[in-house]
Amino acid sequence: MRVLVRGGSIAAGYGVRKGYVDLIGGPLSERGIEIVNRSRYRETTFDGVGTFYQDIDPFRPDILLFHFGIDDAFQCVYRSEFQENLVQMIRLARARFSPAIFLATSHAFDDPCDMDAVYIFYRSLKIVASDLDCRLVPVHYHWAGYLEEHGLRSKDLVLRDPRYPNGKGHRVIAEAVMKELGRQFECLSGF
Repeated sequence: MRVLVRGGSIAAGYGVRKGYVDLIGGPLSERGIEIVNRSRYRETTFDGVGTFYQDIDPFRPDILLFHFGIDDAFQCVYRSEFQENLVQMIRLARARFSPAIFLATSHAFDDPCDMDAVYIFYRSLKIVASDLDCRLVPVHYHWAGYLEEHGLRSKDLVLRDPRYPNGKGHRVIAEAVMKELGRQFECLSGF
């Protein structure tokens, strides 16, 4: 079984030694599941559409995780464009190899203006997941719960630039992603 992650800076692990994709890679490989990360710094859903045939199609993953949103929000991609790009990638994937598809949100922000900006994209992810029968990975809910449970603020889990999680933040994201992927593996292979 193969899991492919396609996203922007956070999925690429920008600014940290081990991003969340690296962190989930160990437990997945122990179960015989290969993980492929085709994410890159500052890439948006436009890049995802543009490189679909190079970054996704040749791998024909059983599970495809799209993790875009933060780079889109801060590079002035319109919400409608973001949604349409996701729909294009999902439809292409289903037509070519029919994987289980997951859409991940990202972390919460302390600055209410930043949170408002990204939440628009998180709502879009929820809409697309619902409309196209994909699984939503609500990282921002898990993140908020972690902050509350440990008496922290988002600034404690991000780099100097709050768009990018630090190592601890990536561990929180890994927990959220593994929780959702684990449900899928139970359905597919009895894990």
